[in-house]
Amino acid sequence: MSPQARTYLKALFVMGLIEGTSTIILLFIAVPIKYFGKMEAAVQIVGPIHGILFVILVGMFLYGRWVVPLSWGMVGIGFIAAIVPFGPFLVDFRIARMLREDDAFAGS
Repeated sequence: MSPQARTYLKALFVMGLIEGTSTIILLFIAVPIKYFGKMEAAVQIVGPIHGILFVILVGMFLYGRWVVPLSWGMVGIGFIAAIVPFGPFLVDFRIARMLREDDAFAGS
């Protein structure tokens, strides 16, 4: 794997953590505050931030098709995972495995 591909996978991993965390904050903090605390501002602030992060993550998976290159299957899994709560964390396990396998291959 090229150094550029490794760097991109690491960035994709970090973006998955950030986007996944934003989903958790939105669903488990901002939405309850909106409905139980009657504070619409929580979702009005966190919602757009999460939306931007979502679009960035999906775009990174698509662009990763050419940079790494990721398979179309991995891109599709990334798209679906971005929609599902905790999904980006599961995909991050796959990305980490790809990086570990490359480390093992380079070391042999």
